[in-house]
Amino acid sequence: MQIPEKVAYILEKLRENHFEGYVVGGCVRDRVLGRTPGDWDITTSARPQEVKQIFRRTIDTGIAHGTVTVMIGEEGFEVTTYRVDGEYEDHRHPDRVVFTPNLEEDLKRRDFTINAMAYSPETGIVDLFGGMKDIQSRCIRCVGDPVERFSEDALRMLRGVRFAGQLGFHIEEETLAAVRTCAGTIARVSAERIREELTKLLLSAEPEKLLIAEKAGLCRIFLPEFSQMLRTGQNNPNHCYNVGMHSLHAVKHIQELYGALREGEAPYDGCMPEEKVNTILVYAALLHDVGKPLCRQADEEGMDHFHGHDRKGSELAHSILRRLRFDNETVRLVEKLIRFHEWRYEGNRRSLRRLVHKAGAATMPFLFMLQEADVHSQSDYNREDKLAHMREARRMFSDIREKHEPVSIGELAVSGKDIISAGMQPGPQVGQMLRDLLELVIEEPEKNNRKLLLTEIEKRIKIEGEN
Repeated sequence: MQIPEKVAYILEKLRENHFEGYVVGGCVRDRVLGRTPGDWDITTSARPQEVKQIFRRTIDTGIAHGTVTVMIGEEGFEVTTYRVDGEYEDHRHPDRVVFTPNLEEDLKRRDFTINAMAYSPETGIVDLFGGMKDIQSRCIRCVGDPVERFSEDALRMLRGVRFAGQLGFHIEEETLAAVRTCAGTIARVSAERIREELTKLLLSAEPEKLLIAEKAGLCRIFLPEFSQMLRTGQNNPNHCYNVGMHSLHAVKHIQELYGALREGEAPYDGCMPEEKVNTILVYAALLHDVGKPLCRQADEEGMDHFHGHDRKGSELAHSILRRLRFDNETVRLVEKLIRFHEWRYEGNRRSLRRLVHKAGAATMPFLFMLQEADVHSQSDYNREDKLAHMREARRMFSDIREKHEPVSIGELAVSGKDIISAGMQPGPQVGQMLRDLLELVIEEPEKNNRKLLLTEIEKRIKIEGEN
């Protein structure tokens, strides 16, 4: 197994000082699967103070739990002493940690067999609980008693679902039965930790594995709105799935669309990390129809309609993302995408300019992606016509931007200073004048001419003065 040179150096230094040292956990699993590990965790028989004596530069990142970060150049590597955990009274933290010289004791406290393997160049892979076999059978299985593992840390239930989505594995039946038994205890886990696991699942290759969490009773605790979406049918020729399944398909489609965009353009004008943009998109896709269960109405022929679900969905998404402790920017952008995802263009350039004004030009590429993912997740009824409208809308948007047709106050040929210079007193009325002028040029872009607008300003001020 290939390991980074700096990691090999740490293991070698531990061995030179007569201590055991192994890379452990997810990095071993990922190497076996041919994946690139995100980080390299090291476990050792050396106590924290002994690790600090061996290496020149260390940071006490979690020394009470046996973890010391060893700095090699500018990189840090967590080195943790073999340990046995005490009781988990809060379903998250052990009440005490006992160091042990025994690797097996350390490995048996870990969550899943595929994460309970260790490796060193001298020993090779240490697999005491069947992790290699479970990798071969693509199985998520707890180490030891699954109820005990989940009682120690309730988040492990959602982590198991997340691993299933990321790796394309299934959850072993006894482990899954324990999830159903312990599901209620996830209510004791912080929103931040749940958000992190849920986000990783939605960004995975198989976000539909969220259905495992739903069937096991987890979603009713941290995302009950999704449970309701799955119970809401869509008796309408535009749809072939219930609201929840439609939304999961949209999550997959939007990932594909964003991947294609990323190959040719800087995401969100390059002003935001790719993972954050992707996170915003998958939550917008998951929640774009979250308002439908509350807006569902059947007509006289029994066909379902969902008038106003975009506005209601935007409100619900705000509450959900706040509950999951998302940052303000993510909440704002997801709300905006959901609010406008039902906007229809129908070849109307004026209508599109008005949408760009409301949503913001930088948001438009991602609103187009959400709308296209929405279409691909519906039935094939009129699909080609819908996609043709989307292509035309994209073409019009590009043309609007290339021709600098104004869609914001900052793009007007005049400013507030011009209005004041023309005789209007400073105050809110200046802002209102700018908004009125923007409405004028959104309707007729050719009027965004400084001379014409100054004349318009003078005319409006004179009319106000006469009134």
